[in-house]
Amino acid sequence: MRARALVVTALVLTLTACGAEGAAPPDAAPSPSETPAADSSGTPSIDPEHVMPPIGPRTGEVANPDILIQSSSSISQSTIDAIRALDGVRGVETFSLTKVLIENESYNIAAVDPATYRNYTLREVAETQEVWDRIAGGELGLREKVAKKIPQDENQFVTLGSTDDARAVHIGAVADTVVEVDGVVNETWVDDLGMVPDNAVLIRTGIKAPQTLREPIEDLVGDAGVVSMIDAIALNGLDPDVKQVAVTTGTVADVVGVFRYTVIGGGRIAPEPSWVASHIETRTVPILGEVTCNKYLFPQLIAALNEVVASGLADEIHPEEYAGCYYPRFIAGSTKLSNHSFGLALDFNVPGNQRGTVGEMDRGVVAIFKSWGFGWGGDWSYTDPMHFEMARLVDPQNP
Repeated sequence: MRARALVVTALVLTLTACGAEGAAPPDAAPSPSETPAADSSGTPSIDPEHVMPPIGPRTGEVANPDILIQSSSSISQSTIDAIRALDGVRGVETFSLTKVLIENESYNIAAVDPATYRNYTLREVAETQEVWDRIAGGELGLREKVAKKIPQDENQFVTLGSTDDARAVHIGAVADTVVEVDGVVNETWVDDLGMVPDNAVLIRTGIKAPQTLREPIEDLVGDAGVVSMIDAIALNGLDPDVKQVAVTTGTVADVVGVFRYTVIGGGRIAPEPSWVASHIETRTVPILGEVTCNKYLFPQLIAALNEVVASGLADEIHPEEYAGCYYPRFIAGSTKLSNHSFGLALDFNVPGNQRGTVGEMDRGVVAIFKSWGFGWGGDWSYTDPMHFEMARLVDPQNP
């Protein structure tokens, strides 16, 4: 029997099937290790490797967190112990946190111990046993507003990423857990999702003002960590008073590394200058001329454009309608990063290829770019036919 998603909204508990209006699967089939397990009928099912032992009824204190720590590396047990020993710290929960990019929008995915992480959520969510049984059973718990928009297939699987090595996870529950977290899986997913183990911490402070603990916690976690106030995240989508860190997975992680940035207003961000110096370059490429992108994108971009020229399709890409590659800002109206922030996406022929349309991109050009490791926004559930982005890293010498 096909699984259904559990939905928790305030104090109302219902069972419902998720919609089947998600994105179509990519043209290239994933490798066997990346394909969801299937039952005898061929219907995808839960991978038994991600099923934890039953977690049992909830125990311990339930209270919302006050501080979130995110780090580009694993936080040591000695650091966790030192944080726990600080005067005013009442609770500490360690987990893994990463960003995945789906249809050019970033989502924060947490890999947790469902038996203990639940105690840092709203009480009605913490007490809903089936939510945590589903997550312990290898399924994905999604924030309600995310579940309404994130692409999913007819079997309610979400592919966590836009690159060819991204993994699919079944939606098991729809429930808001912790601010800044869009989706929750259990900790058995850390390796398969390419996450940094134990790189995030939730802290509750009780009667102690959280702000008074920021400096001593920052001293303990060092430069690799970002210490944010949960209240500021709830109000603004992130804590604007601190330098942010984006920890990504898969191919994107390979070419982005550690991405730190500062919010500068107007939807813009300022990546760390050392990251820009080591990753962003301006080069002259066929058809378009001078472009600024992530340096790791250029080999396959140039190869794709050369093939477009060789195929007699150069006139199908209009240099005067090119809208850029490296563009460090949030997606309009949000605090979500796009692949443009990393210099890994390009927008072609903008006027005739607006969002939500089939667009006018020549399908021969599209096919060439796909063959050189690019994903195309025209394939998305909410189309963006001007948009091409790195889906896999391709060496032109060994494509």
